[in-house]
Amino acid sequence: MGKIKSALEIALEKTDAIKSNKAGIGQFEAKQQGKRLANEFLEDSKQSLEEAIKKAPKDQQNALKQGIFDALVSQITLPISKGDEKRIEAVGKGLAAIIKDPQFGALYKRFTQAISRYLDEADQYTEAIKRQYAPKLRQKEEDIARRVGHHIKLDPFQDPEFVTFYNQHINALKENYQAVVEQIREQAILLFQP
Repeated sequence: MGKIKSALEIALEKTDAIKSNKAGIGQFEAKQQGKRLANEFLEDSKQSLEEAIKKAPKDQQNALKQGIFDALVSQITLPISKGDEKRIEAVGKGLAAIIKDPQFGALYKRFTQAISRYLDEADQYTEAIKRQYAPKLRQKEEDIARRVGHHIKLDPFQDPEFVTFYNQHINALKENYQAVVEQIREQAILLFQP
């Protein structure tokens, strides 16, 4: 017949499992702290990630680096506007602090140059698309003016037909540059060693 365990014996078994898992909890907390540090760094890139890593206990430094890396590499994306360039540069600076391979700095510099070209091309595409769609938009404005009795200026981005037309063309540009984003992410993953 099987032995029936008391509540005390069951509780002691569970605390043994918790004790052995304390190291894992410490690693998890260090990784979360790394993610917080990365986000703070993106807010104020004057902070030193190297200093924060050095201050951490030796047994948690790799987990801290992993957390920083995970948070920063997820920020490698296509920018929406010129204002995103500063964030992308901060991401590169942060990654360079934990990826000690000098190749990465050169790769990331080429990436930021490609991102700058992307933003310039996106602006040019937007203007070209607006010019191409302008006659149709004027026609819609005239139709509305006839119906309501006075001229109304339409914003092209408020016209669903224009938005569809715009998205078709701008998505083709995004697809071309998305490959560059994926490539720099892959290189960062390959070169990172906590």
